[in-house]
Parts: sequence; structure tokens; C-alpha cells
Amino acid sequence: MRIEELSDTAAMALIGERIRRERLNQNMTQAELARRAGLGARTVRSLEAGEKPTVETLIRALRGLGKLGAIDAFLPEPGLSPLQLAKLQGRERQRASGRRASNRKDGE
Repeated sequence: MRIEELSDTAAMALIGERIRRERLNQNMTQAELARRAGLGARTVRSLEAGEKPTVETLIRALRGLGKLGAIDAFLPEPGLSPLQLAKLQGRERQRASGRRASNRKDGE
């Protein structure tokens, strides 16, 4: 099954399992990962169990495993499309345009 098809809970369990496997592949104990990541051992156990970690916990664990750079693989720097560059004349976009009143439905 693809991760996109999983529930949030199942996806977190899968991520936790992958972190556990990476830790074991590096022959590292939970206590050692906790020390390297600046986390508590209980936090590492919870993360590996898929118990909804904070983003900071996930980042620290990835850093402790030496895998923080993997974020670039799944969330690369988006950059600007050539059309956006032409429209903005080289300026980087600072905010979204929002919805116009004519596009809103009644009650919005």
C-alpha cells in the first residue's frame, strides 16, 4: 500500500518503524539516539511507536541518525516557475493573492 493511501495514524506508525529500522541498521540503541538527538529515551520510544511526535522531535531524531538531509528528497526547494518569474519580473512572491469577493460563495 502506498503511504498516500494510509491514515495519519498508519503513516506515523510507518515513519516510526522506518526510524527504528534506520537506528538498528546503524547499530544504535534508543538511549544512544536519544543522547545524540537531545531527546529523552521515552520520546524516542514514542516516536518509533508512531505516537504523533512534534516536528521538532522528528527533526532532532533525523539529525541524530545523520538523515536530516533526507528532507530534501521528499520536500525539495520549490523555486519559481518560469511563468511566475516572468510575471513577477524577477521579484520573489511574498504572499498569496487570497480569494476575490466575486469568487466567494454566499455565507463565506
